[in-house]
Amino acid sequence: MPYVDRQNRFCGFLDIEENENSGRFLRRYFILDTEQGSLLWYMDNPQNLPKGAGNVGSLNLSYISKVNDATKQRPKAEFCFVINAGMRKFYLQANDQQDLVEWISVLNNAIKITVPKPGEGHNTHAETPQELLGTVKQVSYKTEIIGGVPIITATQEQGEGHNGADRGGVKRAQNQMPYFLSRGAQDQAIIKAGYCVKQGAVMKNWKRRYFVLDENSLNYYKTDMEREPLRAIPLKEIHKVQECKQSEHMMRDNLFEMVTSSRTFYIQADSPEDMHSWIKAISGAIVAQRGPGRSANTRVRCDSDVLTFPK
Repeated sequence: MPYVDRQNRFCGFLDIEENENSGRFLRRYFILDTEQGSLLWYMDNPQNLPKGAGNVGSLNLSYISKVNDATKQRPKAEFCFVINAGMRKFYLQANDQQDLVEWISVLNNAIKITVPKPGEGHNTHAETPQELLGTVKQVSYKTEIIGGVPIITATQEQGEGHNGADRGGVKRAQNQMPYFLSRGAQDQAIIKAGYCVKQGAVMKNWKRRYFVLDENSLNYYKTDMEREPLRAIPLKEIHKVQECKQSEHMMRDNLFEMVTSSRTFYIQADSPEDMHSWIKAISGAIVAQRGPGRSANTRVRCDSDVLTFPK
């Protein structure tokens, strides 16, 4: 889903048909900057690109006349919408139906021109990105104690409705199994899978890795095409999983940390929803592995939003 980053811009991954009518969609990271009046797209989140790497495409918002659903025009392109910009049409694919609805809404709101009525003067109010996104989605959360572990989950979503559009689609880029994990070849039940960005232990650089969480470990691979993981982290070695709300050296969005017996892993998800989903999935897998009815000295200590597991 599009989210508002630390610089007050809408951000998120989409697939775009960069060459018109080619039918080939490429994964790009989009930034909608309403202050600068532009829509930019990059090979990846700029935080993960080499210093000085620029955008691979851009569009001035003043050139956009309308953004609308394009599933009928492109029936083979799932969750497709189109940006009409003069003589050019940009076709993009969202991650799911909710993502489609929200991107169309924020883009149309961003290009909206308000003409003051006579007598109103120039006291027009420019909506902030938070206000624009708030018109689409408001999410509330609840905290449950399951097996001694505080689990934070979304309880409801409120928005404009958009004629009852299905908001339960599955992201194509997330929870997609590696090609080699055929149904008959899976040794462990896969709980969650998808790409995240991880900080290296030595060089402290950031690289995109494919993570697979099963009932016994969290594994990460170089890509989803690899057979052998770069590392497998046993769930029994994980002591704490939490969102990184403050950090003196990492100003990154959607960042969470996982403390293990040997080191602390810093992992960046692609959106706030994905970050909370990973935290919930990892903590839930640990609870399931250790089983219910644990004694008091093995229960999880809850400190604010921190999920701390016994060592």
